[in-house]
Formats: sequence, C-alpha cells, structure tokens
Amino acid sequence: MFRAVARIFRTPDLRRKIGFTLGLIALFRLGSYIPAPFVDYSNVQACLSGNQSTSGLYELVNLFSGGALLQLSIFALGIMPYITSSIIVQLLRVVIPHFDALYKEGQSGQAKLTQYTRYLTIALGILQSTTLITVARSGALFGSSTVSECNSLISNNAWYAILLMVITMTAGTGLIMWMGELITERGIGNGMSLLIFTSIAAKFPTALWAIKQAKSFEIFLGVIAIGIIIMGLVVFVEQSQRRIPVQYAKRMVGRRTYGGNNTYIPIKVNMAGVVPVIFASSLLYLPALVAQFNTPSNGSAPAAWVSWIQANLVSGDEPFYMVLYFLLIIGFTYFYVAITFNPEEVADNMKKYGGFIPGIRAGRPTADYLDYVLTRVTLPGSLYLGLVALIPLIALATVGANQNFPFGGASILIIVGVGLETVKQVDSQLQQRHYEGLLR
Repeated sequence: MFRAVARIFRTPDLRRKIGFTLGLIALFRLGSYIPAPFVDYSNVQACLSGNQSTSGLYELVNLFSGGALLQLSIFALGIMPYITSSIIVQLLRVVIPHFDALYKEGQSGQAKLTQYTRYLTIALGILQSTTLITVARSGALFGSSTVSECNSLISNNAWYAILLMVITMTAGTGLIMWMGELITERGIGNGMSLLIFTSIAAKFPTALWAIKQAKSFEIFLGVIAIGIIIMGLVVFVEQSQRRIPVQYAKRMVGRRTYGGNNTYIPIKVNMAGVVPVIFASSLLYLPALVAQFNTPSNGSAPAAWVSWIQANLVSGDEPFYMVLYFLLIIGFTYFYVAITFNPEEVADNMKKYGGFIPGIRAGRPTADYLDYVLTRVTLPGSLYLGLVALIPLIALATVGANQNFPFGGASILIIVGVGLETVKQVDSQLQQRHYEGLLR
C-alpha cells in the first residue's frame, strides 16, 4: 500500500494532476471564509459562536457549502445550484423530446446539455442568492436566535449593496462550477463531486467535536466506532450489483468476425445515489416554510394546522417526520431509477447489436425481464437509503447531535461514493504506467 502511494508521487503526470486538484480545493476552501460585500463579519461570527443553527433546506445547502452559507461568504451557495440544475436537466429529458434527442447524439449533444446546465446554474444562483440575502436581512437565517447580532447581518440595506451581494454570490457559484470542470479536465476524479466531498469532509471535525463537548468521552469513542462500522456497510452496499449476463452473436463483415463475446449489465443496488435523500429533504422543508410565513408576528396563537406542522414536520426527532421522510425516500428512489434507467432503450440497443440475455428472447421480453430485475433490486436499495438517511435523525434524538451528524444521511453517501470513484481513477492511472494499481 505504501509503495503504491510512493509510486503516485514518483509519477510526474499523476503527481501534477493531484497537485493541481489539491490547489483548486485549497482555493475553494479559502473562498468559503471570505465574506461577501456589506456583510457584518463580527455579527456573523457572534451568531456562529452562539451555536445557532438553521434547519430544513438551509441545513442541506450549508452542508454542501462546507459551512459557507452561514458565513455569508462569496461561496455561500456552494455547488448546490449546479446540483439542482443538473437534476432538472436530467428530469427534463423525460418531458422535452429535444433534450432526449441531444442526449442520444453523443458527445456533441451532451455538450449542449452541459451548456444548458451552466445557464440554469447561473439563473438558480441569482434566485438563491436573492433568497439568502432576504432571509439574512430578516434575521431568520439562524432560526429563532436569541443573539441580537443575528438581526443585523447586513451592514448596508441600500439597493446597490444588495445588487452587489447578489452579483458576488452568483459569480462565486460560476467560479466554483469552473473550478470543478477544471479539476475534471486537468486533475484527478470528478471535479464537482470532489468539491462536494471537500465541503462535507470539512464539517466532520466540527461535528465530532460538538459531540465530544456535549457528551462524555466514552460516547464520543462509541460514535466513532459506530461511524466506522456504518462506513464499511455503506462501502459494501455501494459496491453491490446484480450482473445480468449478455451474449453477442458472431457476425462476419468481409473476412473479419465481430461479436461472440460475453459481457454483463451491472445493476447497482443503489442506482439512485444521494438524489432521493436531497429530494425528500427539500420536499419536507416546504410545509415548515409555509407554516413559517403563516405564523402571526404579534405573538398570538397560530392556526391549528400551523401548530400541527410546527409540532410534527419541523424537528427531525419527531416520529411522524421520520416515517414520512423514510417513505418519501423510498418513493423518490423508484421515481429516479425509472427515469435514469430505461429497460426498453437498453433492450433495443442490445437487439441492434446482436446481443441477448441467455434464456430470454430479444426485444420486448428482454425489456420486461430487465424491468422485473430492476424493480426487485431497487427495493433493498431504497430501504438502504432510507435507513442511512435516518441515522442523523436518530443521532439527533439519542446523542443530541445536530442533523449534520457526519456518519449518516447525504454526507456519508457522498463521502463514500466520491472516495471510491477517486480511488478507482488513481488505481487505473497507476495500472497504465506500472501494471500495478493502488489496491490489490
């Protein structure tokens, strides 16, 4: 293992790629601490030191930005606008035939879809930065905070100051997107995924130290031990797949023989990744947002439905919230897998190139068989996602941790997924040059 790591730094090309990647990651983390114009830095730090936290969708955005959201920095929005726009463009393939045609065109069509994603990212950056500044001006960014400084986070409320803040945060989102594409092109690994990985990993020490301060040292060690076990189980499930064998018939083209080889279609247990968790978290935030806008500001009692939402759908340690969260993740997993994997399209491509599944006729029977396997493999995958997503909520109710508990939810799924993919890329780079990979 150590010799393999030493080979990485003895290979000039690989050493240059890793150095370039680490350099951009360092710039990304530096930008997360540079405050945006007209942000009162001292008041923001006073709110943060008061252990105030946000909830709902802002909690998710703050997680993906590595804490830059609550810092109101130039990178406050993080990579979240790009994630949202990528998901929207992917979902629009089902609704808009032109998008699906571009996807099937190959590299040129996918380049156009990438361009559309960039435009949508900037548009969402403008919308989300405007919303963030509005929430910060109203004093609701840190929830029901008792710190007086949390009501005056913006030092200048003039229109030009607000416009400059919106432009700065949107430009920060565009810069993050450019940095991610540079890492993908010239560095190692997927740039966007690595930036998300960095943001989440940066929150790990703070979250663990908060548990250490709030609880005993034995509980702290127990949390770390449980986290290692959870990480091992997540690695096991993320690597699990159902391999459907495929054979290709031999065919003669001139004097050459093509086909005749055997391969397989890998259907992962968790094909949806972390997207269902993001969908469910975002959807569950909407009732809390509606209830917040319908809460009387004069101190009078709110309506009955508002009180019910505040009692059951705001705090993550409520049983009804957990059950609904779990069921939404299962539903969104099936929904997203049905969109991203089309059995009929796979069956048509196999038939076109002379491929078939042993014992299954080509065409419609192949599509039905793939749909049969996909439906049954997705069930344990959706249950797995729901259980992993509930880990932070269970920790919130038992250990007293916040909803950014590091060993669970979207954080552990992204950490493990990106880590495995990056290690595989480094391993393939080493095998090209030394015939021995990073792992054996």
